[in-house]
Amino acid sequence: MWLFFCFIWLTLTAPAWAQSQPPAARNLLTLEEAVNTALQDNRQVKNAALEISKSEHMLAAVRTRRLPNFEIIVGENWLLTPQPNFNAIGGAPGVLPIPIPIPSATDIVSNRQPTALMTGLMAQPLSQQYRIGLNISMHGVMRDIAREQLRAKRQTVVDDVKRTYFNILQTQSSLESTEEDIKFLRELNRLSSRYLKEKTVLKSELLEAQARLAQQEQQQIVLHNQLATQKEQLNDLMGRNILTEFRVNPVPEATAQGNDLGEARNRALQQRPEIREAKLRISQAEYDRWIKQSEYIPDISFIASYVRTVNLSPVPENLGFAGFLMTWEPFDWGRKRHELASKTQTVAQTQNAARDSESKIIIDVDSKFRHLQASRGQLRASSATQAAAREKLKETMDAFENGTALVKDVLEAQTRLAQANSEYQKSLSGFWAAKADLEKATGEEK
Repeated sequence: MWLFFCFIWLTLTAPAWAQSQPPAARNLLTLEEAVNTALQDNRQVKNAALEISKSEHMLAAVRTRRLPNFEIIVGENWLLTPQPNFNAIGGAPGVLPIPIPIPSATDIVSNRQPTALMTGLMAQPLSQQYRIGLNISMHGVMRDIAREQLRAKRQTVVDDVKRTYFNILQTQSSLESTEEDIKFLRELNRLSSRYLKEKTVLKSELLEAQARLAQQEQQQIVLHNQLATQKEQLNDLMGRNILTEFRVNPVPEATAQGNDLGEARNRALQQRPEIREAKLRISQAEYDRWIKQSEYIPDISFIASYVRTVNLSPVPENLGFAGFLMTWEPFDWGRKRHELASKTQTVAQTQNAARDSESKIIIDVDSKFRHLQASRGQLRASSATQAAAREKLKETMDAFENGTALVKDVLEAQTRLAQANSEYQKSLSGFWAAKADLEKATGEEK
């Protein structure tokens, strides 16, 4: 019984507890949650995953080529011309399209009754097994290429999510800083209005403070709109309703860089999907060339067939055959040779593309690594500037309250602090964006 009462109590109190949570806590979105949601629900990532599934189905379809091929052919005919009589000489080759024994000097009389021919054929590839095996291997490579393309798409989406997240964080921080500036300017306007009555400040100074307040209020509107657009973009990257409301979690301060350039290059050459895809493209081109080369081999198959005829007298009604079938094109006027040469040049092109990809990836890693170093230095400089501007505003405001500073001095100090805050937020966001770019350049998926 007491379990029943506990259940009732939890049922009644759970909604109230959920409602007691502040909206900011319920809508808080961390960077890790944004990345994981995007990797799971992003539509481009889903399409890339579906491409792997398509490749798996194509590979399974190609494997069935090793097995016997069954065909059923049914034909029904009506004679349209006047009834002819055919005289078949027994044993003469080529009289009928199939090797049917015909008695000597037999008259085959056609009539206008419908005739039918039903054929069942089984063909087991023999010499074609080599070419089929090459096709299976090539489709396996194509499946692996699709997997690398999925990895590349995941890395791109992760980088886009991180960049958008940091942009939202910068805009959100700028908005909070603007709101603080508005509070400060409103207090400054209040003090200036009082001092104007006491004739300790000029009216032009009060008007300048009021103008600055109007500018910051306009900036607040601009930042609100910018933040709404950026949130819609992040929601779209995460594959959810673009109108979902949330707040981002502030990122930590910049951490020490834990790797060197050589290590970053090695990781990129081992992990970048473009490197793996380029190597797989070489294998695909080589398999394609070997498949074309295998066309010089005659196609030999074991066949078995059954034929049933209707109204084709004196042809027997039931016939069965078994044997071998060979098809070969001995003369092609150089077509296979030219096609094989084209495939060989394609292999050389993929090899050049692979070397080009390695060079570009190393350049990309070096560029991203140097940009991260510059971002760290910029962050240190902007942090020092912010601390100095904050202290300067505090000192100027104290002097203004003591009557030893003008409104103009306070506004100038406040402007410098606002600029310093903005530069610091840009530097912090730029540092984490540069770090995300380096992670993508080295092939990290998260």
